[in-house]
Amino acid sequence: MRALEGIRVLELGQFIAAPFAGQLLADHGAEVIKVEPPEGDPMRQWGIQLKEGQSLWWPVIARNKKSVVLDLRHPHGRALARRLALASDVLLENFRPGVLERLGLDPRSLLEEKPSLVVARISGFGQEGPYRDRAGFGSVAEAMGGLRHLVGFPDRPPPRAGLSLGDTLAGLFAAFGVLAALRVRERTGRGQVVDMALTDAVIAALESVLTEYSATGRVRERTGNTLPGLAPSNLYPTRDGRYLQIGANADGPFSRLCQAMGRPELAEDPRYATHRARGAHQAELDELIAAWTQEHALEELDRLLARHGVPAGPVNTAKEVAEDPHFRARGAVVEVETPLGRLLMQGVVPRLSETPGGIAWAGPSLGVHTREILEEVLGLGEEAWAELVAERVVAWAERA
Repeated sequence: MRALEGIRVLELGQFIAAPFAGQLLADHGAEVIKVEPPEGDPMRQWGIQLKEGQSLWWPVIARNKKSVVLDLRHPHGRALARRLALASDVLLENFRPGVLERLGLDPRSLLEEKPSLVVARISGFGQEGPYRDRAGFGSVAEAMGGLRHLVGFPDRPPPRAGLSLGDTLAGLFAAFGVLAALRVRERTGRGQVVDMALTDAVIAALESVLTEYSATGRVRERTGNTLPGLAPSNLYPTRDGRYLQIGANADGPFSRLCQAMGRPELAEDPRYATHRARGAHQAELDELIAAWTQEHALEELDRLLARHGVPAGPVNTAKEVAEDPHFRARGAVVEVETPLGRLLMQGVVPRLSETPGGIAWAGPSLGVHTREILEEVLGLGEEAWAELVAERVVAWAERA
């Protein structure tokens, strides 16, 4: 048994945010019906690296989903999508505001016909507000929501993180919103609309940045590898040319770091004995620690600090994450059979003790579940199926 077994989700989103939310729900057992256009979802082509001309992102973001091809440009395709929505528990989409309505899937009419439906809508700026109709991608949300301003060093332009953080955050919050709405439905029998903006998701992750500005008028700026007043917490160079992140900014971990360094007296030094004192002497403390770490190889330091209970860890590449025995043991990194062979990908999170999620299959071939879903969910007969195929409203594959 998986936690979301019995929940059917119709996913109409493309690119990243809604598909990532759908991935999370599917990982925990929801039946996610992924509707694709005849040419396939754009994610089948996205990603920095390809194998045999195919995306290496698709096997991850579409795993555990059922691929159904419907041409929503055709009236019959839109009619089938509406029927599927009304046969589902959740409708998940990330079109620009107004597109869902033009497809005949406006939430108001859907909820009138099926009051228990949950409609999760992800867009750049949300369904309301002055920016409602603006196009928005995750990178734009990261910039406008204040995240990008905080990344990098103060003397350089703010870089991107190398991942689609805005989309991922929005997908995560949308999945959380779906679960909250389903919990309410258990009590009331009624669904609702979950309105998730990419910018809202980024702003929600700003910790105390806005409160600091409100209280002091000061704007937090880029500070590179450190946070002002938080010491020691930095990347420190090692003898073999790598970097180790050490986070020993609390009194206990700092004392243990001093023991590991063979400098226990530093923990009693008035310049470093308290959190505020260490923050005031951050630069000199970082120099002192860096001089020590440069005398040792990274693996040696990592083992030493682990023995002393100091929070620390190397800056890993994908190769090192993939080969780390801890991540393999926890299932954070798993090997999955895909049409492109056995590939590594991230595992299912979070881990549930009684109803763990899992990966039943990687991203499916285009339209492989079309006939199955239209027959089993909508009761579509042979004659109707043949007509839809003839009109090129649907498409399907014979193999997974």
